[in-house]
Amino acid sequence: MPEPKNYFHDKVILLLLAVNFFVAFLASVLILLRLGDGPSNNLIVQYRSNLGLSAYKTGSVNDLLEFVLFALLVLGIHFVLSLRTYKIERQLAITILGMSVLLLVVATIVSNALLVLR
Repeated sequence: MPEPKNYFHDKVILLLLAVNFFVAFLASVLILLRLGDGPSNNLIVQYRSNLGLSAYKTGSVNDLLEFVLFALLVLGIHFVLSLRTYKIERQLAITILGMSVLLLVVATIVSNALLVLR
């Protein structure tokens, strides 16, 4: 089976891009919906297990909105990296997009865990 010469004609790349866009959109929407739920002062934004009783650090809404910015940055940077490396090595471009899916899923899980602790 011949490999597509164009980045946007490769079905695996398009599938991974669609998954990346979906997970980034899902992460952003979940964070924004959870922030609009209730009081937005004294949100827990960090958990440090080595601090004992003061393991939870509070912050503002802006600290949790950085997760949305992080998801968008991961989406954009990995898309550009994958686009540039596709001409060199197709498998490397696929690996980059696969790792971005993993990173976006982990960011979604962490942000949800912090928002549950409010």
